Amino acid sequence: MSEEKELFEKIYENLEEVPWNFEKPHDEFIGLIESGKIKPCKALDIGCGTGSYSIYLASKGFDVAGIDTSENAIKIAKTKAAEAGVSCIFLKMDWEDLDKLKEKFDFIFDWRFFQEIIEKERRKKYVELVKKLLNNGGKYLSVSHSEKTRLWGKGKIRTPPIGTTLYFASMEELEVLFRHSFKILEKKEIKLLSRGSGWVAANYLFMEKSSV
Repeated sequence: MSEEKELFEKIYENLEEVPWNFEKPHDEFIGLIESGKIKPCKALDIGCGTGSYSIYLASKGFDVAGIDTSENAIKIAKTKAAEAGVSCIFLKMDWEDLDKLKEKFDFIFDWRFFQEIIEKERRKKYVELVKKLLNNGGKYLSVSHSEKTRLWGKGKIRTPPIGTTLYFASMEELEVLFRHSFKILEKKEIKLLSRGSGWVAANYLFMEKSSV
């Protein structure tokens, strides 16, 4: 097991100290669903953590699968889904193995996950894999840390107190990255709470798979 994966296993041993772990999905995510912009469909939650977003979608009639590299997170997600009385599929899987999934989806999202992919070429590879997994007309939501946030220093690559290494992008570079594969339907800056640190500026992009 790599040092990075060992770190995440350790992080999920104490949920009260996980900066990004909240039981209720962010209001922006709830608003997206409640608005009807995404109707119940087959959905994939990449970097699902303890499953809060997947479980919420399942409660709204979505057919949901969630993946995460942390075995501890996946175990917790399965327990939470059972307690909530909803059906979700949770898989311990690295994003680089997404091409092993034999099905396609109508909605794919990564909430606070994309910033964990640091290298430019790997970020491009990730976007290509997401596009391949989407059905024609499928929607993709990506929410990741913005370089505008004042937390944890300056620059594109920063290390929060919990020890993870994250990439802080500008909205402009994300548009360049995504526009070859997706039509951007909505973009904005939102705020995410990081437990113990404060508010993090984040880039929110809601997109549709390009037919090209």
